[in-house]
Amino acid sequence: MSNAPHSSSDRAGAVARLLTLLDLETIETDLFRGHSTGEGWIRVYGGQVVAQALMAASRTVPDGRLCHSLHSYFIRPGDPAQPILYKVERDRDGQSFTTRRVIAIQKGRPIFNMAASFQAEEAGLEHAFAAAVDVPHPDTLESDAQWAQRNAPQAPEPWRTIWLTRDRPLDVRAVDDNDFFNPAVMPPRQRNWVRLAADVPTDPVLSRALFAYASDMTLLDTCLGPHAISWNDPRLQSASLDHAIWFNATPDMNQWHLFDQDSPMAAGGRGMNRAIVHTLAGAPVATVMQEGLIRFRP
Repeated sequence: MSNAPHSSSDRAGAVARLLTLLDLETIETDLFRGHSTGEGWIRVYGGQVVAQALMAASRTVPDGRLCHSLHSYFIRPGDPAQPILYKVERDRDGQSFTTRRVIAIQKGRPIFNMAASFQAEEAGLEHAFAAAVDVPHPDTLESDAQWAQRNAPQAPEPWRTIWLTRDRPLDVRAVDDNDFFNPAVMPPRQRNWVRLAADVPTDPVLSRALFAYASDMTLLDTCLGPHAISWNDPRLQSASLDHAIWFNATPDMNQWHLFDQDSPMAAGGRGMNRAIVHTLAGAPVATVMQEGLIRFRP
């Protein structure tokens, strides 16, 4: 097995497969079918379900209305070997806003639900927190693919095989480094630069879905920082419980975005995580919130 970094063709292929995942099959009016990747996941990646549900809802919305917020719950683990049905409910079509609900179904049972609101674009009052200024440029940081190649030899299975063989559709670069296997106690904050591993055509609906896919990738890690617990620790049980996104603008995932993440609190076996996302130029793009299960059984 080669330890060479993945080539640009590998990355382009991974992004192409991601676009295929988001191109849902229409089964019937307001009923869509999606599939999962065969990349070694033991359950369906949460960001994939959010992105596919958003694409399903967007298929039922009038042109010119884009998602400005979504709120979702993960109900059951998804099986990557089975297709997922997405059933859309058309709650309201108003003069400015459109509201949709989506239920993701697998084996006859709901695994996920989402409410999303869409708005016709309009001008309005504007203000935003300033982007962090003490963050190194992503070009000076190690990519997650390079990190995986470097750390795979000391990783147990199945991490080793996944890290060495999985083609990543996202290029993720951590600003705040920590030892995956023996993490130190860290503040409940982490920052990551994220973009697609290969360019895609810009489309506002697809761009929001691609952002939704990326938004679940590193968020839950944030609340583990103060507790020095590795994802590899068998005593840890973790899962995304809910996920919300507020869009300030259309994200261009061909470009770098800084996910400035923090965890305001953890209690009751759950951790709260937040990300404020800016472009490389410092423009605000979105805010993401997620509560995750972080059950630790010493």
